[in-house]
Amino acid sequence: MQENKPENRPEPGSTAAGPSGQGDRNQRYWFHILAQNTPAARNLHAAKLVDKAWQQGDRVCVVCDTARHAEELDDLLWNFSPDAFIPHSVVPDSATTCTDPVGILLCPPVAEDWDTVIILSATLPADADRFKRLALVAHNDPNVLNQARSHFKQLRALGIEPKVHDQRKRG
Repeated sequence: MQENKPENRPEPGSTAAGPSGQGDRNQRYWFHILAQNTPAARNLHAAKLVDKAWQQGDRVCVVCDTARHAEELDDLLWNFSPDAFIPHSVVPDSATTCTDPVGILLCPPVAEDWDTVIILSATLPADADRFKRLALVAHNDPNVLNQARSHFKQLRALGIEPKVHDQRKRG
């Protein structure tokens, strides 16, 4: 049986957060450090990553810590672009199945369910080395940067050397 896909949507396996494929597994893990210091900038950057990955055919999830944060992301994705529609839903717990191609998770993601995982939460999932693609987004705030450093160390302990995109260095 052949799967019905829209003609303009490529197969899953996008390069939305960076390159993927059979190459170096470290190339599937990225840190995005923003020059801005606001949570709104972080959410907008995450929404852009979601849009790009979804447009390239990925199932995408964004992991956050609070229902309020999930609601902010939900509103942002509904209003992200006047001519774009990103089908998504909020997943409050691991007992809830996400049938949309994009999920805003308030629980740890299951690696097999998602092509791209975007972490905005304070906790890095224990099985982070099993994700196809992982992007961590931090804005230029001392507390968030400390969380990002902790996540970076955890990934290194798993044998992963993530690629860092530090926008603070742009002049």
